[in-house]
Amino acid sequence: MNKNVKTKIVEAIKAQRQNYASNAKLAKSLGINPAQLSRIINKDDEQVLSDAKFISIARKLDVQITDKPEWQAARTKVFNFISSQLEACQNNSLSAVLADSADIGKTFTARQYTKSHKNCVYVDCSQVKSKQKLIRKVAKEFGLDYEGKYADVYDDLVFYIKSIDSPMVILDEAGDLAYDAFLEVKALWNATERACGWYLMGADGLKAKMQKKLANKKVGYAEMFSRLGNKFQQITPSGGEAREEFYKQMTAAIAKANGAKDVQQLYAKTGGSLRRIYIEIQKRKTQEK
Repeated sequence: MNKNVKTKIVEAIKAQRQNYASNAKLAKSLGINPAQLSRIINKDDEQVLSDAKFISIARKLDVQITDKPEWQAARTKVFNFISSQLEACQNNSLSAVLADSADIGKTFTARQYTKSHKNCVYVDCSQVKSKQKLIRKVAKEFGLDYEGKYADVYDDLVFYIKSIDSPMVILDEAGDLAYDAFLEVKALWNATERACGWYLMGADGLKAKMQKKLANKKVGYAEMFSRLGNKFQQITPSGGEAREEFYKQMTAAIAKANGAKDVQQLYAKTGGSLRRIYIEIQKRKTQEK
């Protein structure tokens, strides 16, 4: 692995250290042991980890390992809205659910928030749909033992959440959770009531799924929706003109942050899709090099 790339990953690891109570907990969340972490932090990174492990850590910490220009975060309406909600939930141990259009920056904002806030974990539920996988993943992100007996992992997680200052759990793609996992989230919420902030996110499918379950009186959904404030948060306007203006403003903010000048052309090519905006701007930056 290129030395400069490895250095970037090491710096990201050092920056992440402030969000954990100890080296041991950060090491656990990264899937390495404390001795390896200590060596890396002390600039002894030769033959400590495999390149594959460094790449895995880079992915987890959103480290750019290619020679593409660095992507700059833009303070769009989505970024500001979600950041404010996450901060309120974490500081006051509140819960909320955001169900909004895909490709507007929900995941990006949540991951950025997690990187800069202590005792906050982010979980992509599409990767851990079952009860066991979800709870073990949450435990791992907090830096706890996640490989033992499930009952012990769960109990340790509850105890830890109730013992730290302002913990926060962000569950992205929450609509992908299996029913048993959803009920386990409710159980964990009950066990940590007034001690932890919860934020569930998803696209329009999350709202449709929850509304259907609520209408069918599926056990657990009414109780969980009540805990989430009995309201689906939404940022994207529903009206045609207002919606178009929303996407145009978002495109302009991202273009400005990343040095793209022809906003109208960029919007015409992308329709405000964040993924397409990213590809188009990166293409332009590469051509300018």
